[in-house]
Amino acid sequence: MNASSYTFSDQIDSNVSIAVILPAYNEELTIEDTIRAFNAVLPLAEIWVVNNRSLDATESLARNTLLELNCLGGVINENRQGKGNAVRRAFLEVDADIYVLVDADMTYPAYRVHDLIAPIFNGSADMVVGDRHSEGQYAIENKRALHGFGNNLVKLLVNWLFKACLKGIMSGYRVFSRRFVKNYPILIEGFEIETDVTLHALDKRFRIIEIPVEYQDRPLGSFSKLNTFSDGTKVLFTIAQILRYYRPLLFFGCISVAFFFFGLLAGWPAIVDWVDYRYVYHVPLAILAAAFQLGSFMALGIGMILDSITHQNKMAYERDLLSRSHFSSSLNKSML
Repeated sequence: MNASSYTFSDQIDSNVSIAVILPAYNEELTIEDTIRAFNAVLPLAEIWVVNNRSLDATESLARNTLLELNCLGGVINENRQGKGNAVRRAFLEVDADIYVLVDADMTYPAYRVHDLIAPIFNGSADMVVGDRHSEGQYAIENKRALHGFGNNLVKLLVNWLFKACLKGIMSGYRVFSRRFVKNYPILIEGFEIETDVTLHALDKRFRIIEIPVEYQDRPLGSFSKLNTFSDGTKVLFTIAQILRYYRPLLFFGCISVAFFFFGLLAGWPAIVDWVDYRYVYHVPLAILAAAFQLGSFMALGIGMILDSITHQNKMAYERDLLSRSHFSSSLNKSML
C-alpha cells in the first residue's frame, strides 16, 4: 500500500465502527487464517465469527485466535443450520456503521477490503460486492461445470428480471452500509442469502457497486459445503419466490398465459365440432378448456391485485426509509 492508502485506512478505523462477519460451518482449516488476515488489515474492526453448528474445532480455534490477537468481537453460536440464519443472527446482534460479510474459507483476499469499504464510507453505495468473475480466477479455480452453469443462469435471470448488469450476484464477499443492514428483512435460511440480498437491493433501489477482486480455491483438505443440484435448485426457487412476491403481475401473468394456451389447446376440438356440426361432441374437452380459461382470468386478476398491493408496500417502504435518519453519529461526522 502507498501512504495515501494508509491514511485512508487510519481515517476509517478512527472514525467509523466496522464489523467483519464470518459465517462458519466446519471451517477449522481456514478460520484462524481468515481472522488473522482481516485483523491485519482492519486492526480496530470487530470480528464476529458466527459458528453455525460446526462439528469440528471451528469454535475453539476462533475463540483462541480472537483472544490471542486481542481482537474486538467474538463468537456467536447459531444453532439453526444455514448461512441465511447465521447472517440474520449477526445482523440482529452486531451494531456497526459498516458491515463486511465474507466467507471464512480464505477464498477472498482480505487486503482488498479497503477497496470495498471506500464506496460505503464515501456515501456512494449501500452495498459493495466483490466481483470474483471479472478477474478470471474463479473460472479457472471452479472445478464444477454445473455449478458455473447454475451461477450464469441465476445471473441471467436476475439481470433480466431487474434490468441490471451485475456479475457477482452470488459473491460471498460484500460490504454493507448500516442503513442497508437495518432495513433488510432476512427470510432466507440457506446459501440462497447472496441471491436474496442482491434481489432485495435491486428491488428496493439501493445503490450497488461491484469491484473486481481476486479469487483463489480453498486450501488443500478444505471442501465446499455447496451442492450443485440441491443448492442450485434452492436458488432458482428463491428467484421464483422473489418473482412471485416482487413481480406478481409478471408471475401470475405468465400463469394466465399458460392456462389460456392450454385452454385453447384443449378446446380446439370442441371449436372444430361447433364450426363443422353446430354441435359439441368433445364435451369433456370443452369442460376442461372452460376450466383452463377460468383459471387464466383468475390468475390475471390475482396478479393485478397483488401488483397493486406490492406497489403500495413499496411506497410504504420508501416512506419508512426516508423517515429513518439514524445513521450512526460517527459515520455522519466522518462524511461532513
